[in-house]
Amino acid sequence: MINEDWRYSEQKLELRQKAYSLLLNRFGSLLNENGEPIHSMRSITECAHDWVSQGNVNTMGIIKYYEAYYS
Repeated sequence: MINEDWRYSEQKLELRQKAYSLLLNRFGSLLNENGEPIHSMRSITECAHDWVSQGNVNTMGIIKYYEAYYS
C-alpha cells in the first residue's frame, strides 16, 4: 500500500529534514546552568513536523515560529 498523504511526499520529507536540521543546529545544543538541554528533542521534532504539515514550502520563518510556539 502506497501512502498518498501529501505531508509525506518526497518533497515534504526533504523539507521536514531541512527544518529539523535547522532547528537542531539553532536550539539543540543550548544548555542551562545545570548542563541540561533548554529545548527538548521532542519540541524540535514536533515543530518541524507541524511546520511541514501546515503547508509551508520552505524553512523561512521557522526559527521565529519555534520561538513563538515551542520554546
